[in-house]
Amino acid sequence: MNKEQQQLRKKSPVQIKNKKASFEYFFIEEYTAGIVLTGTEIKSIRLGKASLVDTYCTIINNELWVKGMNISTYFYGSYNNHSAKRDRKLLLTKREIQKLASATKQTGYTIVPTLVFLDENGRAKMDIALCKGKKQYDKRQTLKEKEDRREMDRAMKI
Repeated sequence: MNKEQQQLRKKSPVQIKNKKASFEYFFIEEYTAGIVLTGTEIKSIRLGKASLVDTYCTIINNELWVKGMNISTYFYGSYNNHSAKRDRKLLLTKREIQKLASATKQTGYTIVPTLVFLDENGRAKMDIALCKGKKQYDKRQTLKEKEDRREMDRAMKI
């Protein structure tokens, strides 16, 4: 991901993060995918009413799907409202999907959503990552490094 893409994500009015993903997994590769949504779903995302807790991606019939993503029902929606936890299709190129499919056939690898944001045109995008699960000692090491960085920052401010 280049600096220009990172700046666009920071400027986005909506940033829904999967904070637990970086603690549970090592990120191998990252991709940005479009999401196929209905009208009331995009309105709920623009209000920030979505969650990436316990979400994962799977490949079915050479299509990438996100499962377990919760987008709350739109308050002003009528009978056209969507179901909150339905499976949603992600848009990637055929080559990227084939690369992810071959990688996830190996044991220990999975695809996890990390961020939902709005691009400059107002479309919802999702950052996904090919991940490898961390062991318990890796998680402890990550916490220790985080605490050490915090202490160093505090010492520099004084």
